Amino acid sequence: QVQLVESGGGLVQAGGSLRLSCAASGTIFSINVRRWYRQAPGKERELVAAITGGGSTNYADSVKGRFTISRDSAKNTVYLQMNSLKPEDTAVYYCNLVTGPIDAWGQGTQVTVSS
Repeated sequence: QVQLVESGGGLVQAGGSLRLSCAASGTIFSINVRRWYRQAPGKERELVAAITGGGSTNYADSVKGRFTISRDSAKNTVYLQMNSLKPEDTAVYYCNLVTGPIDAWGQGTQVTVSS
């Protein structure tokens, strides 16, 4: 079983920055993918960024150049550095880990960007 604990959300003004963290515990295979999703009120959950065990990354077009996903494998932690935040980035952010047959989700952390 895998557990994910997110932290780092909050309220920030437009143009500001936040860093989200997602710490994983449990059985994690060496082959895994870590992802950040977000869900705004009234909208579907969308993929924001992903990183593989080998360090390959991909981003939603809406966050490219502003957000950076990274990982510390020794700590089983993934980060999402969010810069130049916009009001449209306001959402609940969820981290996700897929490893072997396991598909685990965090509880979500609220990010609110004021204009």
